[in-house]
Amino acid sequence: MRIHISSVFVDDQEKALRFYTDVLGFTKKHDVPLGDEARWLTVVSPEDPEGTELLLEPSGHPAVGPYKTALVADGIPATAFAVDDVKAEFDRLLGLGVVFTQEPLEMGPVTTAVLDDTCGNLIQLVQGA
Repeated sequence: MRIHISSVFVDDQEKALRFYTDVLGFTKKHDVPLGDEARWLTVVSPEDPEGTELLLEPSGHPAVGPYKTALVADGIPATAFAVDDVKAEFDRLLGLGVVFTQEPLEMGPVTTAVLDDTCGNLIQLVQGA
């Protein structure tokens, strides 16, 4: 068994697609219309195009708003992405205007940083472990 798709709920799929591709550097994998407004919209790492997909899922379900609000209020990331160098990625993304809620922080064998994805989520960058 392996992870095939994971998801983050996003307030605006088009805005999320731009952020996750143009800013974070992921590649669009699937973009399938689902009715009037929603899409099956996934991105993948260009380093592993056949690997785990991230579904940019619409935040339409009534439970999603309170869930996302509570996570952000408590500073809890919706998901984490592995990077080779958190400090270098922090500097690159900061230069692109990305807002961080946590600057790079060494915690034993791992270094993390947390960013705002502009779509209602906190995302953690992780190096090590």
